[in-house]
Amino acid sequence: MESVTESSLMELVQPPLFWLGAVTAAWLSLCSIYRLLNGVKIWILGNGKLVSPTRLGKWAVVTGATDGIGKAYAEELARRGFSIVLISRSQEKLDDVSKTIESKYGVETKTIAADFSSKDIYSGIESGLSGLEIGVLVNNVGISYSYPEFFLNVPDLEPFIDTMINVNITSVCQMTRIVLPMMADRSKGVILNISSASGMYPVPLLTIYSATKAFVDFFSRGLNAEYKKKGIIVQSVLPFFVATKLSKIRRATFDKPTPERYVAAALNTVGLQSQTNGYLPHAIMGWVTTALLPAKLLNQHVMSMGLGQRARFLKKQKQG
Repeated sequence: MESVTESSLMELVQPPLFWLGAVTAAWLSLCSIYRLLNGVKIWILGNGKLVSPTRLGKWAVVTGATDGIGKAYAEELARRGFSIVLISRSQEKLDDVSKTIESKYGVETKTIAADFSSKDIYSGIESGLSGLEIGVLVNNVGISYSYPEFFLNVPDLEPFIDTMINVNITSVCQMTRIVLPMMADRSKGVILNISSASGMYPVPLLTIYSATKAFVDFFSRGLNAEYKKKGIIVQSVLPFFVATKLSKIRRATFDKPTPERYVAAALNTVGLQSQTNGYLPHAIMGWVTTALLPAKLLNQHVMSMGLGQRARFLKKQKQG
């Protein structure tokens, strides 16, 4: 009697289990197909036609525009037909980049010299931008550590904190405060806030930098939710390593691209991703580090890397 009961029970259970498995398999297949098609749309087809002066407005404003990613954004936006406002600390470098862009792309440029480590610069920037039809703002200016270091051992810690916050956080908020009303009046515009993969999870020994970049990411995503229905796109851009002066990487590789290659890819994601790693190999690294690796293991790995870099730097300092 017991065996008959078990057999009957199995007969009752098998159909629901079969359909549960079938529905689960179908759901997973649909999700995989959706992700594949979405990946093709973002990384192969792109959305390059969106970021153009005819759609957004004549001028693009780029902070930290004389080196690395900022300079690459300025040049790529000029190639697309935007007139460019270059904002950076050195007037000499600004003049050099301005002349290069004007001669190479035949667009109008304007320069504003500003030291973003100070707080009293924004009235001057606001005056310099007054009356311009601004379609794109790239909040790129940023600073990092000279080398990985424990919080209390950072040289000149108190002014270092102020400078890091002023450059990496205050600049993003204040530049957005200045430019966003102009975009809101026309119900169109794009704000690209350059965060970092270091803002996706805590990075020990670069703790202040990592935290400021996490702020930029959260600020961008919150602002995008507030203003996307008003025709304004705010994108958080989180690159891994790019071959720039800031990263101290001299030779570009497939996963550490030139700024030009990175920016060309990142601009094609505007309007498709509100939070992006900007470049397919970086997107894969972002998925692996946040979705696959346990947080504890990732934290240990990043700490180990930082300690190694710190040891090499200090050893070099002693020898020098």
